[in-house]
Amino acid sequence: MPRATGPLAEALARRAVLLDGGLSNQLADQGCDLSGGMWTGRVLAERPGQVLAAHTAYVRAGAEVLITASYQVGHEPDLLERSVRVAGAAARAADREVWVAASAGPYGALLADGSEYRGRYGLTEAELADFHRPRIGALLAAGPDVLALETVPDVLEARALLRVLAGTGARAWLTYTVAGGRTRAGQPLAEAFALAAAAPEVIAVGVNCCDPEDVLPALEAAASVTAKPLVAYPNDGSVWDAASRSWNAPAPAATAPWPVEAWRAAGARLVGGCCRIGPDRIAALGPLLA
Repeated sequence: MPRATGPLAEALARRAVLLDGGLSNQLADQGCDLSGGMWTGRVLAERPGQVLAAHTAYVRAGAEVLITASYQVGHEPDLLERSVRVAGAAARAADREVWVAASAGPYGALLADGSEYRGRYGLTEAELADFHRPRIGALLAAGPDVLALETVPDVLEARALLRVLAGTGARAWLTYTVAGGRTRAGQPLAEAFALAAAAPEVIAVGVNCCDPEDVLPALEAAASVTAKPLVAYPNDGSVWDAASRSWNAPAPAATAPWPVEAWRAAGARLVGGCCRIGPDRIAALGPLLA
């Protein structure tokens, strides 16, 4: 069967949709080496079968959207295309409708120094647009169902991404990484989400790779400026230490069950997990979205 029989936007207009979880933690659990600047992209380059297996684990857990392993891949069109093709293979093998979301991670991800959790790289909007344009072009050429403009820390970078998408006819969701009721770069969330509200290419907006406790206030801020479906896929509350390339353990509150009912009441239609959220957690989320 085809991996998806209709646009994701149409499904979101009818119901909640389950995203997958963290690709890096699943690949690590499969024994893959994620060292080096390319992170999951290294496995994509060296052992694509392992990426397929990771996607398949999430399909089996009930995920309806698979995010590609392109987050930390640079300007390598063959690898970017491969990321979509591998996710597509897992989606087509599913016994239900599954969409493929091509991950276009932030500029900071390519630096591999934790910059995506700070933003404010010292680049102009035009320079960021020039950086993202060829990557997004290569991903779109591979034919994903939607783009995931994810882990965006800064309004300036969001503007650059939306500049690249303008007029392309592509469809994307835009998710910021947030902390304490602001973007990681410190901007007000209402300002950040208002950008997406005005962009016809954006089908949904929200947050990812943040503490679960930050999700609900961010969704409420988004709902105050847009009627578009909202997205939530936090991590487990851990904090990334770029120096040691490891996650610090989450606060006890982050390990509590997520208030998914409150997220849905705020407008969340696309819900899943990010770093350190594996197939078991995604399988547990599924019934909460039914």
